[in-house]
Amino acid sequence: MEVIFTMWQRQIKLFFRSKPRIIGSVAQPTLFLLALGLGFGPVFEQAGDMDYVQYLTPGIVGMALLFGSMMHGMSVIWDKKFGFLKETLVAPASRTYLLIGRCLGGATSTIFQGIIVFTLSSLFLGYRLGHPGVIPLLPVIMVIIALVFTLLGSVIAAKVDDFEAFPTIMNFLILPMFFLSGAIFPVSNLPSFVQVVTRFNPLSYGVNLLRETMNLELGAANLFDLGVLLTLIVILLFIGRRVFQNIET
Repeated sequence: MEVIFTMWQRQIKLFFRSKPRIIGSVAQPTLFLLALGLGFGPVFEQAGDMDYVQYLTPGIVGMALLFGSMMHGMSVIWDKKFGFLKETLVAPASRTYLLIGRCLGGATSTIFQGIIVFTLSSLFLGYRLGHPGVIPLLPVIMVIIALVFTLLGSVIAAKVDDFEAFPTIMNFLILPMFFLSGAIFPVSNLPSFVQVVTRFNPLSYGVNLLRETMNLELGAANLFDLGVLLTLIVILLFIGRRVFQNIET
């Protein structure tokens, strides 16, 4: 447990020491939130279809978690490049614990981005929670979602050594996951074959869980979404364990 805490603490410190990283990680989802919320909100209101800000905010929170978590894998490449990863891997500690500590640290730092986006939407766009009682649940759900994508980003980064290739791979994965998750528009209006694709998109379950919890639409679907995310964490942890054990020191 000490190993997990040490790695968790390191990732938190690295995040908060990098001011440009903090600003950049918050600026992008905030820009999406303001541009889409202010731009399309009045259109949806005139159509009488939905309150778009209520629909959009959980999706942009999910976007912040996705982008921040996946790009966390870049720290794995940096550590490989400058030797820190090898130093930790040769230490008398379980590589599984090292992976868990890294990913928990990345997930924890990422939820600050989600909280900031949620706060900005509440203050400036008028987003309203379904009930204040769900507030304690939000950080827990955010950590679960962020942990899925932090593990995924770390697994990919462990297999990649090129700084330039990693962002390209991330963009290839991140953008389709974001646009096909229901974050900014309902996927029920998409063609049937595209809807099938969305069912294999892990962010779809994260956004659904966030939206239904934040809007107090609790039900069996919440348990299903939560079950899918927890299952993915177990699978990715198993894969990540194998990948980290195969890294040569």
